[in-house]
Amino acid sequence: MATPRPAALGTALWALLLATLGPTSGQPLGAESLCTARSLARYSLTFTGKWSQTAFPKQYPLFRPPAQWSSLLGAAHSSDYSMWRKGQHASNGLREFAERGEAWALMREVEAAGERLQSVHAVFSAPAVPSGTGQSTTELEVHSRHSLVSFVVRIVPSPDWFVGVDSLDLCEGSRWREQVAVDLYPYDAGTDSGFTFSSPNFATIPQDAVTEITSSSPSHPANSFYYPRLKALPPIATVTLVRLRQSPRAFVPPAPDLASRGNEIVDSLSVPETPLDCEVSLWSSWGLCGGPCGKLGSKNRTRYVRVQPANHGDPCPELQEEADCVPDNCV
Repeated sequence: MATPRPAALGTALWALLLATLGPTSGQPLGAESLCTARSLARYSLTFTGKWSQTAFPKQYPLFRPPAQWSSLLGAAHSSDYSMWRKGQHASNGLREFAERGEAWALMREVEAAGERLQSVHAVFSAPAVPSGTGQSTTELEVHSRHSLVSFVVRIVPSPDWFVGVDSLDLCEGSRWREQVAVDLYPYDAGTDSGFTFSSPNFATIPQDAVTEITSSSPSHPANSFYYPRLKALPPIATVTLVRLRQSPRAFVPPAPDLASRGNEIVDSLSVPETPLDCEVSLWSSWGLCGGPCGKLGSKNRTRYVRVQPANHGDPCPELQEEADCVPDNCV
C-alpha cells in the first residue's frame, strides 16, 4: 500500500493548480463552444452517496475498510479535454486514482492539459465521505468557453471502481442551467480484474476500456454488483449542481482541505430495498449407505449456504437430503 504524502504538500499542489488553471487561464485552442451565456457562472456541487446495505446487500463492506467514498476530484473544461470516458482506456492518472486513491498523477494530467491545450478553466475538489451514505459539498466556477464539468470519486474498497461525470455541460445556448441532478452508477476503470470489493490486486493485461458495471455485467455470480433479478442497479450516488447568484467576479476557488471540509454522514436517505436471494453450494457426494441387512437403508448428502438472503430475497432451500438405498455393508 502506498505511503500517503503529507497533507501540506497536497494543499500546496492544489494551490498551485488553482493558481495556474484558475479564472485567468486562456481560451481553448479547439473549436469555439456553442455556449453564448454570460462568461462566468458559479455553482454549488453536492455529492450524495447512496451505497447502503439495504440497496446493495451483496458482500457489503462492513470493516477493513467499511464502505466509503474517496475525495472528489474534478475540473471545469472545454471539449478539448477528457478526464475519463466510457469505452476508452483510462489514463495513468485515473488508474492510480481508481485503484489506490492516489490523486497526484491525475492532478498532473489536469495541469498539463491546462498548460498545453488551455482547455481547463479551474479544478475543484470535495472531501471524502467516511461511509457509504453521506454528502460532500464544494463550489466551482465555469466559463462560457469551459462550460463542461467532469469529476471522479473512488468506491472504497474496490479493485478499480469509481463513479463520476464525464463532460456534463452546464450551458444551454445563451443561458446557464439553474440546477442539474445526475444519478451515478459504478464504473470499472479496466485496469484491475478483481470481482469483489475486497479482491486482491490482479492487473488487467492488456488493459480494458472503462465500462459501466450493471446488475448483470460482469456476468459472474462472484461479482459484488451481480443482481440477476434486477433489470438495472439502483443509483449508488447522485450529484446535484445548483447555480449560485453571487457575483462570480469575487469568486475564489475553495481551499482543497480534502480531510475535513463540507462532508457529512446522512442516515435518513431514502434508498430502495434490493432483494438478495440465498445462494447455496453444490451438493456433496452421497455418504455411505447404512442400515440392517435385508432392508432398505439410507444415505445423505449436504450443501452449505454461500450467501445469506436479505431484504425479502428467496430463502435458502434444504441443506440436507436423504435417500433410500441398499446397504453395501449391512449390519
